[in-house]
Amino acid sequence: MDFNYSEEQQMLTDTIGRFVEKTYDFESRRKLAKTELGFSREHWSTLAEMGLMALVVPEEFGGMGGSPVETLIVMEAFGRGLVLEPYVGTAVVAANLITEAGNVAQKEAMLGAIADGSRRFALAALEPQGRFDLWDVATRATSDGAGYVLDGRKAVVLGGDSADTLIISARTSGRTTDRVGISLFLVDAKAPGLTIEGFPNLDGQRSAEVTLSNVRVGSEALLGARDAGYPSLEWAVDHGIAALCAEAVGVMSKLLDTTAEYLRTRKQFGKPIGSFQALQHAAADMLTALEQCRSAAVMAAAKVDSADAAERRAAISAAKTIVGQAGRAIGKHAVQLHGGMGMTDELAVGHYFKRLLCIDMTWGDSDHHIEQYAALL
Repeated sequence: MDFNYSEEQQMLTDTIGRFVEKTYDFESRRKLAKTELGFSREHWSTLAEMGLMALVVPEEFGGMGGSPVETLIVMEAFGRGLVLEPYVGTAVVAANLITEAGNVAQKEAMLGAIADGSRRFALAALEPQGRFDLWDVATRATSDGAGYVLDGRKAVVLGGDSADTLIISARTSGRTTDRVGISLFLVDAKAPGLTIEGFPNLDGQRSAEVTLSNVRVGSEALLGARDAGYPSLEWAVDHGIAALCAEAVGVMSKLLDTTAEYLRTRKQFGKPIGSFQALQHAAADMLTALEQCRSAAVMAAAKVDSADAAERRAAISAAKTIVGQAGRAIGKHAVQLHGGMGMTDELAVGHYFKRLLCIDMTWGDSDHHIEQYAALL
């Protein structure tokens, strides 16, 4: 496997790096996270102007037709800056899901709006009783003349309170935990009967609880085939997980750089604390874990489009497990090596650690993905 970037991919790396370095200094990011929206509309427009919202949208619908490797490049850079814009929900999950399952009319209406940044999406697929299981769906969609009536509740909808459109999984047949009988719907965020309650996450990003009470949609809202939405849903979320693994690598890389700089400059007993062997061992453990995660993230990006669903799922679950466990370990080392300062809100270290914890908890923590991987053996 060739791990070297092409000339175009290196240009993308440099461009995103400059955007993050220029825009996402720590204090500016802290202020943004405390706003009601939780991110910058100006930054969102800039990302669209840079072409990043169109990265995975097919060329025939106004996009760039990029691969998961291009997404990996973007997300690793975003991780280094703790970028707040809800990029994954719209530009990765929704763009892939609509491309995979949508009809021509839906693609023409939605993908162009993703590419130019004029519409934000959020995936509402998890439910309180289901924890991380996408197939555990109690929300019901009942046929009603020319359309459907949706009732139910969705939990921890990433970016849900700033989305223009929600992609909602609902059961059109079967029992709550069946993997068949799940359908997907495109629902306007202002639809009558839809209640969205936003809240800040531990890491400063935002999620929402969504309640559907007698929400009526037309038949054109159905995304993909009725009763057969689960495979596309799982595939799109796997793309989101691959993106998060790449983001985690960026977060860990920045944490390691910050910690190494502190070890070089902080002195005790007249010499840098990095000269003490015990601290060198801890830093070496961080570097080893980071390189393992980088390899796992590359593997996830390489396998996420595999035609073999079991191969794809194994690579994704393995990467999510490695990243989740290493993220916690690297975060703990970074905080400890910074001494008491590592616990303060004024220092960036704790904020990077919080982001790693939230990535671990998104779409299945390490324990969940160990179980998923074991089930494939």
